[in-house]
Amino acid sequence: MKIHRIIVPASLTVMLAACAVQAPPARVDAMSPSGWNAALPHGGTLAGLADWWKQTEDPLLPQLLEAAQRASPTISAASSRIGQARAARVAAGAALLPTVDGALSATRARSQPPTPTGAALQAGLQTAWEIDVFGANAATRNAAEARLEGAQAAWHEARVSVAAETANLYYQLRTCELMLAITRSDAQSRAETARLTQLAMDAGFQSPANAALARASAAEGSNRATQQQAQCEIDVKALTALTALPESDLRQRLAAPSRLPDTLALAIDRLPAAVLAQRPDVFDAEREVAAASAEAGAALAQRFPRLSLSGSVSAIRFRTGGVETDLSTWSVGPLTLALPLFDGGRRTANIEAAQARYDDAVVRYRVRVRQAVREVEEALVRLQSTASRSDDARTAAEGFRTSFNATEARYKGGLASLVELEESRRTRLAAELALAALQQERIAAWISLYRAAGGGWSAESAQAATARTGP
Repeated sequence: MKIHRIIVPASLTVMLAACAVQAPPARVDAMSPSGWNAALPHGGTLAGLADWWKQTEDPLLPQLLEAAQRASPTISAASSRIGQARAARVAAGAALLPTVDGALSATRARSQPPTPTGAALQAGLQTAWEIDVFGANAATRNAAEARLEGAQAAWHEARVSVAAETANLYYQLRTCELMLAITRSDAQSRAETARLTQLAMDAGFQSPANAALARASAAEGSNRATQQQAQCEIDVKALTALTALPESDLRQRLAAPSRLPDTLALAIDRLPAAVLAQRPDVFDAEREVAAASAEAGAALAQRFPRLSLSGSVSAIRFRTGGVETDLSTWSVGPLTLALPLFDGGRRTANIEAAQARYDDAVVRYRVRVRQAVREVEEALVRLQSTASRSDDARTAAEGFRTSFNATEARYKGGLASLVELEESRRTRLAAELALAALQQERIAAWISLYRAAGGGWSAESAQAATARTGP
């Protein structure tokens, strides 16, 4: 019997039914809006995302970002996920190919006297191949490929997240240092006022009540400065833990002069779809839909017949009674067609489970898209808010500072009361601290927009970037 007389009819039989296997769609509508509801910063025509951090002109920030990337357990976990996904893809692809095993055996035996003892040595190869007629193995491989692509995108998402966290903490520390300088200057001013008031009281020009008020104000200023110093120390500790740099080394680097950037630039496309294409987490969710679709197709294919082919080649050397014989054998087959008849509903249950996972992946993908749009919208709103408040806050700080200087001069000339001076001092201090906090808030809004817009990631360059800088 010729082999092709078996293979051809069996293959035709199973291939005729292949059209019945239809997986759910691998791509679905993200249902994203057609435009942004918040104003774009500067019309969305400024610098791109990839070189965004260079705008700060702060040489320390890139060093901290690099150190945090190396020390981050989040990035390490994402890297591990890539390795696991790559191994799963190799294993799934191997299922499409034949398997070949080698075997070697030696036997020495005698049936009964006076039959001489015989020895046999056998070496051979055995192969087996499941012909993927309905695409179940190919679908499993496609699912593994989609998850590998998603894992690579998740690695980039982790890098963007760590960069944003590090930058936020760094500028929080720099803002804290600015506030510390403000509170220390305020504390020194209060202490000087208390000293002068005490001298005036001793000379009979000020009442004991005013001297007590001045001392209380000085103590309050010192307490505020001490509290601010503690907050800066906490921020240094947090940055040390995030970057894994020795604290002494970090403090030495932080001693270099620095300033908060006045503004940052970022290009945001007018259509959400273009920005969403820059989000690695959205791409990861989209790839999960594709993987779930492929797995649903693989589950459907299990309802249909399975075609497999096996074969072997072996060489045997047999020696008995001083006579040695060499034999070789080969076989092709059997060609097996397995028809699923009864499994107690197992295959149907697997199909339903795969479909449920697919439906869940679609929902999660659309939720991720909506969340991405929300994050961009919120960042745009915060940017717009901080921009409109910046001029007013700066004007207020300058005005209250001028007013305090004038009131202080009047107080020293005996034309203003200590109560007026302290009230003017409080308003000036509050305005200066509010301006510093607003600067940090605006920087945080830019960083949030950077993160919400994907941090410069793109699906086209992800694989090459991963090869250069990661697993």
